[in-house]
Amino acid sequence: MPAPKSKTAAPAAVADDNEMPNAFLHEPFLDGLKDVYDAEKQLVKALPKMIKAATSEALKKGISDHLVETEGHVTRLEEVFESLGETPKAKTCEAMKGLTAEGEEATKQKNPKSRDAAIIAAAQKVEHYEIATYGTLRAWAEAMGHEEAADLLEETLEEEKAADEKLTEVSEEEIGSADDDEDLEDEE
Repeated sequence: MPAPKSKTAAPAAVADDNEMPNAFLHEPFLDGLKDVYDAEKQLVKALPKMIKAATSEALKKGISDHLVETEGHVTRLEEVFESLGETPKAKTCEAMKGLTAEGEEATKQKNPKSRDAAIIAAAQKVEHYEIATYGTLRAWAEAMGHEEAADLLEETLEEEKAADEKLTEVSEEEIGSADDDEDLEDEE
């Protein structure tokens, strides 16, 4: 007759978790990766609409450049999954659904300058969401000792920060300031 199993024995998953530092982060980390993987895929579909609606050439170029980067983010996330021995899988990102819906609303502004300003605002909201997400995921990857994943996530994080900075520059250069409107009034 086999010996009765001890009620204090840890399940296999917990035993494996003990080998990884901060193993309690593993599940939320994977959920976050699946979420941002979907978010990036949503953006690949949404950015072309923003490019088409923008009137500023600098804004069109900035979003077009970031679309290429975003396609690279999808590929890089697949590398992150692979570095963890996981199959890339998306989980619907409800936050990005809302942010892309705001972006679509921005494209409907009648006045071209208003439309460009609204597109910039919507795009920066997306960038700030991504910066927060990638920053958290990178920190968790580091905490669990997933150095390759952390490095890949850091690379994307830096690209998201640069995209946000570019949008700010476009806003300042193309949209202008209150002083620009005063100059126009003086000329009339």
